[in-house]
Amino acid sequence: MIAAEWTKIRSVRSSLWTLPLTVVLSGALGYLLALSVRSGGGQAFEKDPLMIAFLPLTLGQLPLVVFGVLAMTSEYSTGTIRASLAAIPDRARFFAAKVAATTLVAAAVAVVAVPVTFLTAQAGLGRSLTVDGWTQAVLGACLYLPLMTAFALGVATMLRSSPLAMGILLPVLFLGSQGLGNIPKVREVTQFLPDQTAWVMLHLAGPQDEDRWARDYGAWSGMGLLVLWVAAALLGGYAVLRQRDA
Repeated sequence: MIAAEWTKIRSVRSSLWTLPLTVVLSGALGYLLALSVRSGGGQAFEKDPLMIAFLPLTLGQLPLVVFGVLAMTSEYSTGTIRASLAAIPDRARFFAAKVAATTLVAAAVAVVAVPVTFLTAQAGLGRSLTVDGWTQAVLGACLYLPLMTAFALGVATMLRSSPLAMGILLPVLFLGSQGLGNIPKVREVTQFLPDQTAWVMLHLAGPQDEDRWARDYGAWSGMGLLVLWVAAALLGGYAVLRQRDA
């Protein structure tokens, strides 16, 4: 069943284009950001230079989010959902195969994108970024990207519409991380958004020894919160898939 889902992924060109875009976008942003910091445009990164390596992933993740959405909604837009459910009447098995195939592809992309972003940022900065915590941050980033892809798939399964799913997910991920999340009072709430729960592990939440930046959770507990978000989205998606007609 997973092989069949992989065949579907390969047949949707718009989905395939999002995969290399994650690598290219993250790597390019990492290099440009590092060059800016190297030329004196980012003193804020001096306290934790690992921010340079992983901040690009907050934008680089967006193609993978789109990929997760299209992995499910393309079934509805093309009408193949009927044939898929006719071939696999057990909707739990169908959905599990869909989640597994999509997440495995995203994990493979993450294993490439994360080291590329880290190394290009290091090259642009002109010095080593292998400082304390870098191995945990790399591991966390490799977990974060496929988890966000699975989360997007779950949301898309509930909504069954590409425009609606992306119209909700992309603004939330962009505004929550890049805009509203920087407002102190708002950050008390946005710190629990799915994408931001991994920020402590990815060294994006600011110095955790300072009260103004400190989160209400640690690195691994934050990743655990993301897992709970993903589980909730997938359970919600399966509930809709099980109850509604194709």
